[in-house]
Amino acid sequence: MVTKSIKQHTAPSLYEAIRSLVLISRNTIAISVNRELTLLYWNIGKSISTDILKHKRAGYGEQVIETLSKKLTIEFGKGWSKQQLWNCLYAVETFPSKKIISTLSGELSWSHIKELIYIKDRLQREFYLQLCRNERWSVRQLRERIDSMLFERTALSKKPAKLIKDELTALNKKQAVSPELFFRDPYLLDFLGLRDTFSEKDLETAIIAELQRFIIELGNDFAFLARQKRIQIDGEDYYIDLLFYHRQLQRLVAIDLKLGKFKTAYKAQMELYLNWLSKYEQKENEQAPIGLILCADKSQEHIELLELNKGNIRVAQYLTALPSKKLLQQKLHKAIQLAQQQQNRKNKL
Repeated sequence: MVTKSIKQHTAPSLYEAIRSLVLISRNTIAISVNRELTLLYWNIGKSISTDILKHKRAGYGEQVIETLSKKLTIEFGKGWSKQQLWNCLYAVETFPSKKIISTLSGELSWSHIKELIYIKDRLQREFYLQLCRNERWSVRQLRERIDSMLFERTALSKKPAKLIKDELTALNKKQAVSPELFFRDPYLLDFLGLRDTFSEKDLETAIIAELQRFIIELGNDFAFLARQKRIQIDGEDYYIDLLFYHRQLQRLVAIDLKLGKFKTAYKAQMELYLNWLSKYEQKENEQAPIGLILCADKSQEHIELLELNKGNIRVAQYLTALPSKKLLQQKLHKAIQLAQQQQNRKNKL
């Protein structure tokens, strides 16, 4: 009986220990295989690039790729299409340093890298690269964020190029970064399934029901804390719609949901929430709380005159019905141009 009892107590812990060893080994093997594959593809791209540069004549690259694809497929089977060889070549053109690609191969898969090499703008590519590493996006998440124009929707995209570079460098070095890197405008909430007429309560309920997808849209570093957070001031009750904590920024984030256009009264309301959180909830090692007012529509001039984005309050639009990508692209590019024009005017003063 004693022997049986010992076995019952030791077997589970022994199993868990061995299981852990197997999982760690699998992960190590997967990382090692990915690194070797990525370096193989990069080296192939380097060889192709060197060969093409030697023969500077029109159409040579196409011929080389086609011939190589056929020969490699005959000998090694699938996986050596013309597109794959072009991917190898573009990887070298995008990341010419072997040291850089070697570092990336330990954190990102070849599938991640394939998504990144087709982003033409260097700053945008660096943005997606650093956030992908920082938040550990899957390939699917990376693709979805590129398709939803995440870079253009961040406040950071409206800043000067040097500031964007500085922020991304700080993120890469695990240094303190500004909220502009993590807050967006607009937020795409089409997954909530809200149509036509709905109330603020309907919006809040839909967000809670789809909390995981809402956090994905907010960003992976947002942690949900409370819904309808009750605070009491002079015996009067107030309720914060949604309360989150951002791990990277080390800040509480209060979210207020509004149906119509932004109104100036919303600023005072949010300031009250933030001051209360700062007094009663903020920990010693945390930064000051930040507020996000989500509105169905923005009043841009009001927001500019109130200088909200200079403080700890952000105002953003949410879209419950997704517009066409072309329309969204036009809108975001226009917003970026306006922000840059305003910045240029300020610099001249």
